[in-house]
Amino acid sequence: MYNVITMITTLIPIGNSRGIRIPKPLINESGLNDRVELRVKRGEIRIVAAPMRDKSVADTLLLSEKILDRDWNRPEEDKAWASLQ
Repeated sequence: MYNVITMITTLIPIGNSRGIRIPKPLINESGLNDRVELRVKRGEIRIVAAPMRDKSVADTLLLSEKILDRDWNRPEEDKAWASLQ
């Protein structure tokens, strides 16, 4: 078994995005390195060690573009953005 550490934090602005700062003790306990994978489902974002495979930057960008297209190109997004223009 392993220890489970929990903490409450706040999303902070980082440019046009939002993020969190992960304290060093949590990073050390997790054993994560520089490369991580984000797994998302409603109400949850998990940060896990990235699998070791040869995937080009172009492949990663293409995947990101496909996800953004699916998530952002929806009528409700257009309606939300229209109110800001």
